[in-house]
Amino acid sequence: MDMSTLPALLGFLAACFLAALTGALFRPGEWYERLKKPAWRPPNRLFPPVWTVLYVMIAVSGWLVWREAGFAGAALPLALYGLQLVLNGAWTPLFFGLHRPDLGMIDIVLVWLSIIATILLFWPVHMLAALLLVPYLAWVSFAVALNFSIWRLNREE
Repeated sequence: MDMSTLPALLGFLAACFLAALTGALFRPGEWYERLKKPAWRPPNRLFPPVWTVLYVMIAVSGWLVWREAGFAGAALPLALYGLQLVLNGAWTPLFFGLHRPDLGMIDIVLVWLSIIATILLFWPVHMLAALLLVPYLAWVSFAVALNFSIWRLNREE
């Protein structure tokens, strides 16, 4: 790694963990524990380590595209990358903060679509960068199913 690109990598990591910060600010809490949840829901303790690994992969992915093409050369892919991070960061306050699984559902579908679009736009710039987002897409696909199930099971709440 060229050490001159280290500050940019740190910037991408900071952007990802800024999106993750909403998870620290809006915790599941009592409200979430009272909700009906599907039997296949993983334990709460699984989410922080999975997301930590995913956020590192997301950061490296963006950094690889930036390193390959720069902001000017990859303006659209990196703008979409930024959008998916904003949408990702918005889910937790919508779902846990506002107690609105319905709004969380809308947001997480937008996250899912933006990840697909980011992968498609990253692919021609840097194939590994695109591939690093595939586990994120898989996890968010699972999260879409979980969000939908919780919303459906608790519509009367």
